Amino acid sequence: MDWGALNRWLSLTMALFTACGLLTLTAPQAEAASTGFCAGRKMRTLPFSTGSVQMFKRGGYVCAVALPRTVGSRKWMSVSVQARGNRPVTDKGRFVRRAGPVTVHAGQRCVRVRGTVGGGSVSSGWILC
Repeated sequence: MDWGALNRWLSLTMALFTACGLLTLTAPQAEAASTGFCAGRKMRTLPFSTGSVQMFKRGGYVCAVALPRTVGSRKWMSVSVQARGNRPVTDKGRFVRRAGPVTVHAGQRCVRVRGTVGGGSVSSGWILC
């Protein structure tokens, strides 16, 4: 190979690595949570009048976060996740941005997710069975 061909090959290789790096940085991540608080894939969003509960699953773990419809002042919020046969794991209090994340190991069992923001609430019933 002469020096000109080697320089072209190096330039092309460097351009490909740069393009791959930029695509990696800008491509959406399938496993990334939109909230950034729970690991895993988003399974469901349970909307209600004053907010929503977002559920994520990774392996045998289920995670949930309660989000208000409008962020600003402190509101009473709670979120709980319960695997069938176990007690619910809950995060509750007066929050500005979110309640949770709350994570439980469900394995292959059904789970129930509940969320409250202000006066509104939602309950999923037994799901993901």
